[in-house]
Amino acid sequence: MAPARVLVDARGVSKTFGHGELATPVLRGIDLQVFAGELALLMGPSGSGKTTLISVLAGLLKPSGGRVELCGETITELAETAITRIRRQHLGFVFQSYNLFPALTALENIAEVLKMKGTPPETADDKATAALSIVGLGERLHHRPGELSGGQKQRVAIARALAGDPSLILGDEVTAALDTHTALNVVSILRQQVSPERGILLVTHDHRLAEFADRVIEIEDGAVSRVVPGGAA
Repeated sequence: MAPARVLVDARGVSKTFGHGELATPVLRGIDLQVFAGELALLMGPSGSGKTTLISVLAGLLKPSGGRVELCGETITELAETAITRIRRQHLGFVFQSYNLFPALTALENIAEVLKMKGTPPETADDKATAALSIVGLGERLHHRPGELSGGQKQRVAIARALAGDPSLILGDEVTAALDTHTALNVVSILRQQVSPERGILLVTHDHRLAEFADRVIEIEDGAVSRVVPGGAA
């Protein structure tokens, strides 16, 4: 059996904000890999560096030191335009706050993003419809965010991430605003999107999600403290 494809390979990653006496180290020599075919959780207390780390892994923040390889390309050596291309080609994002346009329907929230990436309008609509069907919202295509529950809005956000067929989905506290039943439903949908070609990394401090994960990566004071199997391993 061939080894799983490495989607993220971070080596010795550090990040410090500020300079001199005001310098605040947030990440301290992080070594981390994320693989296709897995759902991994990045867990830790508030202030441990989770969100900073995922921003560095996605190329949204430059590390102060170390190397990050994303989907086969060393992004720490690339210009911002090249990093943006890699993100558009390989990444999907899901956030706690959904980031939906209130005036657009569920279908439009997805299709318009695809069009901005160069997808022809008819193809964008077809992909958006298919993605919403995957997350169980095939009958909510023309509903606006104000007409959807929190769980439904998060499913639209997941569909938007899926519509671009990403190799890696990154999520930041995707269940923080949801009740237990809805949170587990949302993560179950994400779990179903893992494939030999796709991996998922979720930042969370919600221990309810561990049963859906292959690995739980724990971070404390800006460093990986331990890696343990999740309930799906």
